[in-house]
Amino acid sequence: MPLDFLIAAFVTLIVVVDPVGLVPVFLALTHRFSAEAKQQVALRASVIAGGVLIGFALIGGWLIGQLGIGIPAFRIAGGLLLFAIAFEMVYGARASRETSEAKEALQEDHVRYVAVFPLAIPLMAGPGAITATLLLAGRAGGNATLLAVLVIEILIVIAICAACFMLAARITRLLGTTGNLVLSKLLGIILAALAVQFVIDGVRAVFPG
Repeated sequence: MPLDFLIAAFVTLIVVVDPVGLVPVFLALTHRFSAEAKQQVALRASVIAGGVLIGFALIGGWLIGQLGIGIPAFRIAGGLLLFAIAFEMVYGARASRETSEAKEALQEDHVRYVAVFPLAIPLMAGPGAITATLLLAGRAGGNATLLAVLVIEILIVIAICAACFMLAARITRLLGTTGNLVLSKLLGIILAALAVQFVIDGVRAVFPG
């Protein structure tokens, strides 16, 4: 099992999903809920998001193949999309957008469904996470072992999300505003580098040698 795939998959998913960064959004969405209701929302959102990402990991390659999209093209497009998300993280636009989506969901009386929208989709299993999952599945190249590793790492990242939601209030107090800001910037820079590497891999596949 290539260690580089294991590390790259985990780092990419943890950065794109950003469990700690979703904590303020989770608190905003569930501030009117009881402690028991918050736990139910956290678990339900995690199950839904995990199911979506695992589904794309297993059949995403077949899906883009049916659409006539080559893996190199998807790597380039996906890398550009991930870079845009990294740009938002570094310059603070992502947190602002997620908070806005959370407020919109509450204003539109979607309180009962926050586990599905916007928490599971599009915040946890959004375009960035789905793109990253498809890219990693493509990198696995149909290797059953690597795909199994990817599925396990998706489950681990989703479990981390659930744990962060359960401990949301404590994490917010522990990190504080400055800690959350610094963490977001660092993760954004790492994601930008990974996104550029995806683009490079795609270009190399299109123009070998």
